[in-house]
Amino acid sequence: PFVEAHPNPTEAEIREAISGNLCRCTGYQHIVNAVQIAAKKVHGGA
Repeated sequence: PFVEAHPNPTEAEIREAISGNLCRCTGYQHIVNAVQIAAKKVHGGA
């Protein structure tokens, strides 16, 4: 999975990873935030 391969993903890395899967009209920001939170939790962060 993405968060295992990217323990501290940047916003650009996340946007690139999801770019082919979702409509761009959503803006992605909530998804980007959620992925960053998930990555921290998976890797022992707060």
